[in-house]
Amino acid sequence: MTTSHALIAFLIASGLLTITPGLDTALVLRTAAVGGERRAMAAGVGICLGLLTWGFSVSVGLGALLNASRVAYNVLRVTGACYLIFLGCKMFFRSSLAADQNPGVALADNSARVEDPRRWLVRGLLTNLLNPKVGVFYVTFLPLFIPAGVNVVGFSMLLAGIHVVEGLLWFALLIAAVRPLSLWLRNARVAKRFDRITGTVFVGFGLRLLFDKSR
Repeated sequence: MTTSHALIAFLIASGLLTITPGLDTALVLRTAAVGGERRAMAAGVGICLGLLTWGFSVSVGLGALLNASRVAYNVLRVTGACYLIFLGCKMFFRSSLAADQNPGVALADNSARVEDPRRWLVRGLLTNLLNPKVGVFYVTFLPLFIPAGVNVVGFSMLLAGIHVVEGLLWFALLIAAVRPLSLWLRNARVAKRFDRITGTVFVGFGLRLLFDKSR
């Protein structure tokens, strides 16, 4: 496989992976709907920083530890599952309480005064880093697109960078798609339902990860 063929193949494969619905998409959509564009993009940047971290870890061999060590994998799996369940429950119950207290108020207007976008960047980063399946995926996925004779670390980071750019473009598209509905989605009653759905998704992913027996 030549370098150009590897880049084109990875561009297509990672692009398809990027637009596949999952936790990342759910987090950005939820944040865009009830937290605003800045917070949604901050969450997306956090997710992409997580991808770069995984890419670097895999390129220097640290990611292979997850593939080889059951203990390391399980520690990260349980930690990540607990974090996802915590975040999902927080979304579910906070939205419910806010809507009951202020049924006609836009949630984003209140949260804008108390939630720094950097908190959403950290949430996006942790959501990605604490998911060992992302690490295992990178361990098995990136080597398929590294041609012979190249610098492994440098080329791995190039591939991770391509994945990040695709992710940022996809998140920007999602945020733009939500924008026309932002006022409706930020209504407390609507946001309550949206947060409950997203919180349930996060708890579901967390429980699935917690009881995962695939390894």
